[in-house]
Amino acid sequence: MNPVVASLCRDLAALPARPTLRASGRVVRYDGQVVECDGFPVSVGAICAIDDAETGASAPILGEVIGFAEGRNLLYLDSPGARIEAGARVRPIDDGRHAAVGPTLLGRVIDAGGAPLDGLPPPQLDTLWPLAGRVMNPLERQPVDRPLDVGVRVINSMLTVGRGQRLGIIAGSGVGKSVLIEMMTRFTEAEVIVVGLIGERAREVGAFVRAVLSPETRDRVCVVAVPADRSPLLRIRGANRATAIAEYFRAQGREVLLIMDSLTRVAHARREIGLALGEQPTSKGYPPSVISLIPTLIERTGPGLPGEGSITAFYTVLADGDDTNDPVVDTARAILDGHLVLSRAQTQLGIYPAIDIPQSVSRVMSDVAGADHAQAALRLRRYVSLYQENRDLMLMGGYAPGQDGDLDMAVALWPRILQFVRQQPDERADFGQSIAALLALTGPGA
Repeated sequence: MNPVVASLCRDLAALPARPTLRASGRVVRYDGQVVECDGFPVSVGAICAIDDAETGASAPILGEVIGFAEGRNLLYLDSPGARIEAGARVRPIDDGRHAAVGPTLLGRVIDAGGAPLDGLPPPQLDTLWPLAGRVMNPLERQPVDRPLDVGVRVINSMLTVGRGQRLGIIAGSGVGKSVLIEMMTRFTEAEVIVVGLIGERAREVGAFVRAVLSPETRDRVCVVAVPADRSPLLRIRGANRATAIAEYFRAQGREVLLIMDSLTRVAHARREIGLALGEQPTSKGYPPSVISLIPTLIERTGPGLPGEGSITAFYTVLADGDDTNDPVVDTARAILDGHLVLSRAQTQLGIYPAIDIPQSVSRVMSDVAGADHAQAALRLRRYVSLYQENRDLMLMGGYAPGQDGDLDMAVALWPRILQFVRQQPDERADFGQSIAALLALTGPGA
């Protein structure tokens, strides 16, 4: 090398490193929720920190970029109502596109940002997964052709779930939804269980975690908890993080059960953000972005590519005022592979789990159930429907036995049907036992 060039290279190497320029802006408008600041290069979804306006010291005030307007960046705060002064510096700290994942998440409870809530040190995670998921070719996905044992008799037998199926649990408040998902979390034979507690009461979050993180299940359960008092952006981020964790384990070839409680709270969070951005409300105040969010989130689950595992997903959907025609309920029901409707009438009669069999359906049951099993389930469904439709008539004395053989059979079997449906929260009914009980109930000698 030329001596002059070599000397120049040595001199350049000896120069101090030039500090990296960081883009930032200043707060120009704040209404308690949305912050407007000077425009600087950043993408939607990025996480920014807002510093104190006078001292410049970093304050624990975080926000997520939700859009741009007239050359300014719009941020929605993680802590609405925070004390922010005009002129406070806003700086990006994370692009918000990835979630840290890894096997050490099992047995842990984390929040929407991945920070631990269980009082233990942060998990050591060395893999990043896209928070919004990875697009998959639908034609390359594996079929849903194997049953999954969820440990609940009436679901195993009457509404058989396939590995990779997505189902909704549609219920009003106080009808046993939380108890049902606790049972499935403890009894399902999946290798990994990811639970997203989104927008639930803090008391229920604590009770649920204590119930499901037992010594028997701790090694295969991860909980992402975002209580109802957190900001709407954190609720959406928590739902995306729980789904990303499930996707990671599916890519490792694991059979994953994802339970999202609840999809309605995620939709409510998206509604708050959409209205803050000026979207026009439609039915029940939901802007169009809510209707597009639901299928985007749900379609990330399901079976994986060849060599991967699958994500069987249960989404709880709140029917406000027991209205099963709510826009969120309708949209979820249209995109899901089935739904379980919980009945308030059964709850009042003390029948748990309170699954309304005639109103519930599993769209893949015919693909994963044997012929005898499917026929027995159809017969029992008919008996339950006939009994419920004619119960008031029989109580008024308007029906005489012998007029309808199927109805007579339904009346004769009703005490045994109630015994078949009822299941204690700490009682596990495996798949084989559930099918055997169904066949014994509806067989020729019933």
